[in-house]
Amino acid sequence: MSFKSIVRELREMKDGIGNISRRGVEGKRWRCRTRSHIAPDVAPSEPIQQGQWANLPPELLLDIIQRVEESEASWPARNNVVSCASVCKSWREITKEIVKTPEECGRLTFPISLKQPGPRDAPIQCFIKRERATSIYRLYFGLAPSEDDSDKLLLAAKKIRRATGTEFVISLVVDDFSRASNAYVARLRSNFLGTKFTVSDSQPSNDTAAQLNSRSSRRFHAKQVSPKLPACNYSVATISYELNVLRTRGPRRMRSVMHSIPVSSIQEGGTAPTPTSFALSFDEKYSPSPASKGKNSVTDVSSPCLTASPVSVPVSREPLTLKNKAPRWHEQLQCWCLNFRGRVTVASVKNFQLVASVDPSHNVSATEQEKVILQFGKIGKDIFTMDYCYPLSAFQAFAICLSSFDTKPACE
Repeated sequence: MSFKSIVRELREMKDGIGNISRRGVEGKRWRCRTRSHIAPDVAPSEPIQQGQWANLPPELLLDIIQRVEESEASWPARNNVVSCASVCKSWREITKEIVKTPEECGRLTFPISLKQPGPRDAPIQCFIKRERATSIYRLYFGLAPSEDDSDKLLLAAKKIRRATGTEFVISLVVDDFSRASNAYVARLRSNFLGTKFTVSDSQPSNDTAAQLNSRSSRRFHAKQVSPKLPACNYSVATISYELNVLRTRGPRRMRSVMHSIPVSSIQEGGTAPTPTSFALSFDEKYSPSPASKGKNSVTDVSSPCLTASPVSVPVSREPLTLKNKAPRWHEQLQCWCLNFRGRVTVASVKNFQLVASVDPSHNVSATEQEKVILQFGKIGKDIFTMDYCYPLSAFQAFAICLSSFDTKPACE
C-alpha cells in the first residue's frame, strides 16, 4: 500500500472519529437541556476536534515524518509531506520542524517558501507563461511546461495599466488579485516612463513590523481603523533601467537595489532575512500592538499603510545591489550573447542575468561577485525561464522579471 493511500485512510478514520465525538457531545448537551430547561451561565467546553492520531507518541510521529521528508526529492511528490501536515495540529507542528527552508534543502514545500531565500549552490529552475489577452503572468516550478497540464503554479501576476504608469499585482492564485485578499503577496509599480519600478511586499521582510512615518496633522485613534483596509505595502526593492536617449547600440542596462537584503548576506558567514510565516489575514480580528493600547495612541490618516502606498523598511545596513551582467558581442552571429547554459534559446531584449554589484571594501569574494543570482530569458512564444538562487526569494525574482515585460521605449 502506498503512503498516499495510508494518509487518505488516516484522514478518513480521523473524520469518522471526529463525527462520532461531536454526535456524542451534542447528545449529552441535549439531554442536559431537556432535564433542566435552564442553561448554566458558563463557557461551553471546547469540543474535541482532533482524532486519535493526535495522540501518537511524539517520538514515533517524528520518525514517521522524517522518513517521509527524506524520501521526497522533487516537487511532484511533496504532496505527501503536506498531507502529513494536514492530519492534525500536532502533525503540522512536527512537519514544520522537520521541513527545511529552500536555502537548506533546495525544495519548495509550503507557501512561505516563496518568500524565503533560494539555495546557495544550485538555482531553483522555474518558468513563466504570459497570457496576452488577459495580461496575466504565471510562475511555475520546473524546467519547462509539461504536456499534461500538471505544472505546479507558484505565483501569478496581473498587469494593470494606469495613467501614471503600470502596476503588477502578485497573488498566490490566478483568480483573485485584490489587495484585500488573503492571497495577495505584493505589487510592482512603475513610473510614467517605465524606467523605475518599486516592489512593495504585503509584510515587512523581518518578523517585526516596520515603523510608519507621520506626515499629516489629521489623526484618529487606532481602534477606529477598520480591519478590512487594504494590505500594507513595504518597499523591499527598487529596479532601475538606464535611459538610452542617444539610441546607442546595446542591450538594456538595469540595477536592482534590494532594500530588504543587506549586502553582508553574500559575505562569508552572512545570512539573508528568512520569514517564517505570512502576515495575519484580514479576516482575523484587529488587535493593536502593546505600544498602541494607550489612550493617546493615534494613527496617521495619511500613513502609507492606510493609503496602500509603499512604506520604506528601516534598514541600518547597506542594501544589496544587483546589476545585469554585461553581454559580449558575437562577431559571427552579429548579436549580443550571454551564457545561459542552455536555459534560454530565443534572442530577446528581455533576456538578462543579474550579479552582485559590490564595493571592494565589502570583502566579497570574486566567486560571489561573478555568481549569477537571477537569470531570465525566452524559450518560446510567451514562455520564459527564470532561475534564481540565494539570497533572492521566488517572489523577489518574479517581481524583477515582471519589470522586464513592461514597454520601455526610452531604454532600447
